[in-house]
Amino acid sequence: MDFKLTEEQLMIQKAAREFAKQQCLPGVIERDEHQKFPKEQLEQLADLGFLGMMASTENGGAGMDTLSYVIAMEEISKVDASVSVAMSVNNSLVCWGIEHYGTEEQKKKYLIPLAQGKKDGALFIGAFLLSEPEAGSDATHQHTSALDKGDHYLLNGVKNWITNGSTASVYLVMAQTDASKGPKGINAFIIEKNTPGITVGAKENKLGIRGSDTHSVSFTDVKVPKENRIGADGFGFTFAMKTLNGGRIGIAAQALGIASGAYELALAYSKQRKSFGKPIHEHQAIQFKLAEMATKIQSARLLCYHAAWEKDQGLDYTNSAAMAKLHASDTAMWVATEAVQVHGGYGFVKEYHVERLMRDAKITQIYEGTSEIQKMVIGRNITK
Repeated sequence: MDFKLTEEQLMIQKAAREFAKQQCLPGVIERDEHQKFPKEQLEQLADLGFLGMMASTENGGAGMDTLSYVIAMEEISKVDASVSVAMSVNNSLVCWGIEHYGTEEQKKKYLIPLAQGKKDGALFIGAFLLSEPEAGSDATHQHTSALDKGDHYLLNGVKNWITNGSTASVYLVMAQTDASKGPKGINAFIIEKNTPGITVGAKENKLGIRGSDTHSVSFTDVKVPKENRIGADGFGFTFAMKTLNGGRIGIAAQALGIASGAYELALAYSKQRKSFGKPIHEHQAIQFKLAEMATKIQSARLLCYHAAWEKDQGLDYTNSAAMAKLHASDTAMWVATEAVQVHGGYGFVKEYHVERLMRDAKITQIYEGTSEIQKMVIGRNITK
């Protein structure tokens, strides 16, 4: 088993690290404070090819492997998780979903500009609309309806907690066409945001990832052409679950990055701060915290890399993705909290960044499948 990164992967890691420090770090506290969407940073990511990393070059992407994507996600998430979550949704859910299950016409019309991250010089990203006010962890009960009208569908309903909700140009929407069939009656659709009948709600005032563009989206008699359905009739729920498996790898990498960023800040601070006549990292209490942080982060990294490797090998990565997300998100929350503790009172103020990372960490245990859902997935896989 080879744990050495390739030369190309090391170059991607370096590029992502430099981008995070030079383009994301300046102003990150202000963006968090004012809930400002990092549009400029995402436009720069598009120029780097990071908004369509895993999409093929024929479809406008960079043609990179999943491990390269995980490496880039970790580096960017160390500094600004609001940037990385927009990057994750566009890569893992939107681009990947259309490339693997969309028609050639859908790829040509939507995937190419999504993978490039721009269209006519403007930012062009997507959003994934599955969650509803009464359908979160239980995504089988979709209340958004898609009435079959022959040559088109008529959509009505509400989606919430939508990342890139107001800034996306394209929505991937799951809706119920035949309630009597349960999950097998759900379809997935590609819908342009400017379609009549779509209303974007107010931006959510969140605990963390405050720069992320999170909204509810409502549909009132929205007309969707039949050619915008993804896959066969009734494929929507399967599409959502298969796509979310890859999305979990992206969020695991985000959690890994948050943990790594908090640890690096705590380690640096422990070498600068003195207490009882010596740097605090020389006190066993702090050394033990740092040692446990480093160990948990490395174990999370290996789980993320393994899930990415399985995906790249064409293996079933459902279980490894769930394990990676479960462990990495728990690690992010624990490490970020301990990093605040290492900083003492300074960790409680925004200037030192760790309080923001602690707030950002919490959502990784919730979105794209809560920690409890990951345990259900793992449990079913190991007992079947």
